[in-house]
Amino acid sequence: MVKIPTHTLSPEALRGVVEAFVLREGTDYGHRDISLEEKCAAVERQIAAGQAEVWFDPATGTTDIREPGDNVDKTAAGSRNADARSHETQGGFDA
Repeated sequence: MVKIPTHTLSPEALRGVVEAFVLREGTDYGHRDISLEEKCAAVERQIAAGQAEVWFDPATGTTDIREPGDNVDKTAAGSRNADARSHETQGGFDA
């Protein structure tokens, strides 16, 4: 995964990354309808505030938006490693 400094993206490219992220995220907002524009604006504010980062995976050619420091590989191997780290922080592995 490669972190993409957002200042290197055109406004149109950044908007495209944000829209793609928002359209796939699948968050349930309950009974309140949130427009695509509102969702995109919220993500853009988080990026501007440094609360979210744009990442590119050269292996798959895809982008993602993540919290700072969350550059863990989300592939199967990365998930196993993340699970192992999670178990380590929860007091060790079950024997």
